[in-house]
Amino acid sequence: MRNLTPLEARVLGVLVEKQHTVPDTYPLSLNSLTAGCNQKTARVPVIEATEAEVLTAIDGMKAMSLVFEGSGSRVVRYEHNLGRIYNVPGASAALLAVLMLRGPQTAAELRLNCERLHKFADISSVEGFLDELAERYPARVMKLAVAPGAREPRWTHLLCGEVAEPAWVAPPPGEARAADVTSGELAAMKAEQTRLAAEVAELRTLVQRLARELGVEDV
Repeated sequence: MRNLTPLEARVLGVLVEKQHTVPDTYPLSLNSLTAGCNQKTARVPVIEATEAEVLTAIDGMKAMSLVFEGSGSRVVRYEHNLGRIYNVPGASAALLAVLMLRGPQTAAELRLNCERLHKFADISSVEGFLDELAERYPARVMKLAVAPGAREPRWTHLLCGEVAEPAWVAPPPGEARAADVTSGELAAMKAEQTRLAAEVAELRTLVQRLARELGVEDV
């Protein structure tokens, strides 16, 4: 099995995704498959592939038996054969599809993003399937080093070949890093700031009312 091209990986990921999310329209026509590849949401990176480019990717994977034409329709439709060719269960196929569609993610992010493709009981279950894929020969996924400021490692697929570890550049001493604060922590700080501002306003109103009642100058 040769490595996939980035567009072939996108096409394969879309076929796995749409099989679960829109089963009524699966297998997919070339038009629907191209639209799925070019979605603006749940895609990293966002691309603008043409139908001709997608068809070339399909032909390349048909030669590998990863994709084949469905039957029983006047319009040519395509479906994937990922599970059989890579010899993986549905849970692993879902993880590979989401990694192909969204790029490197933590186990927690994968559990959330796989929700419509496969429901994992917990993060440990996700990690179990990832570990199995990583221990295969050849490995199908790889755990990346923890980025500076991050709390969890991210995983990436290897269906397009080996992935080079990103070279992290340390910020200058004393410089704050946005990655040190999670989105949840940032939201909590903003909420606390809003609460404190409202509390100060209430206290100021109370002081001004007491000052008027005591006949002293407004403060």
